[in-house]
Amino acid sequence: MQKEIDTLKAEIAEAVTDAADLIALEEVRVSTLGKKGSVSGLMKGLGKMTPEERKEFGPLLNALKNDVANTIADRKNTLDAAELEVRLASERLDVTLEPVARPAGRIHPISQVMDEINEIFAGLGFDVAEGPDLEDDFHNFTALNIPPEHPARQMHDTFYLKPDENGDRKVLRTHTSPVQIRTMVAENPPIRIIAPGRTYRSDSDATHTPMFHQVEGLVIDKTTHLGHLKGCLNAFLTAFFEVEEVKMRFRPSYFPFTEPSMEVDVGCSFAGGEVKIGQGDDWLEILGCGMVNPKVLEACGLDPNEYQGFAFGCGIDRLAMLKYGMNDLRAFFDADLRWLKQYGFASLDVPTIAGGLSR
Repeated sequence: MQKEIDTLKAEIAEAVTDAADLIALEEVRVSTLGKKGSVSGLMKGLGKMTPEERKEFGPLLNALKNDVANTIADRKNTLDAAELEVRLASERLDVTLEPVARPAGRIHPISQVMDEINEIFAGLGFDVAEGPDLEDDFHNFTALNIPPEHPARQMHDTFYLKPDENGDRKVLRTHTSPVQIRTMVAENPPIRIIAPGRTYRSDSDATHTPMFHQVEGLVIDKTTHLGHLKGCLNAFLTAFFEVEEVKMRFRPSYFPFTEPSMEVDVGCSFAGGEVKIGQGDDWLEILGCGMVNPKVLEACGLDPNEYQGFAFGCGIDRLAMLKYGMNDLRAFFDADLRWLKQYGFASLDVPTIAGGLSR
């Protein structure tokens, strides 16, 4: 029996050494230590031996079984290490290569101009107010003196949603004026806010898009008059276009929510195909404004005999185009990285009055 064990041990050791990969080694393990393996067969023979024989050959067979298992485990570790070396060599990443150049992030001109506007009006004592993009009829039309039969509802090219169970139709807000209504309903005067944000109208060409941006301003107290409106707009336009002086003229107009209502033009020059604000003898329409209509105050629960104020509004996209020389509004929404690289702003160039709005 001893000779048989030594012979089998030598054969198994040779087979383990000859196993070139883990698959071959597993075949050796199964053929020796598996249920029908050679070592397992000898172990089963212990049951047929006499007690004296089991006492003599049992330790020898257990030692054989342990030696074979250890030999196979050592060979497996060797093959695992060799396989890992091959994987590391084939999957190696050379970190000494030059990094791939990636475009730096840029601030969109709309975001930049919004920040500039907020900075200017914060310096004038205005708060920034916000409201929902999805509005009801009262806040978007009725409270702004635009009744159901009013032609201004058609002028706005409104996006209406399907009627709800009560027959009411929500709208995508056509202006940020509903924010003014919500503020007047929720707060007591004096009120001094601007309301920048997205607005929606069914229109699309080089100077109009279905979604665009507006900023509106509102001042409500007991003493505000047109002179304050003119001074506020002059301060804003001078700071925004970063010029020493802006010529302004007010033309009579019509808005249902202001009375009187005016369009504001600024002096400019179109020489050389460029628009230059603050110089020249030409005029450019820039925004609309007026004194808040008493009916709007009444709709918000304010006494028009006690309170008065002014409001104004302009397109943020249009302001960005004028200031930074862009001629097609649709490019603002094309997600073209080349365009953003040309017209975008560095992320750390935060506009400030002291440090300069545009850098």
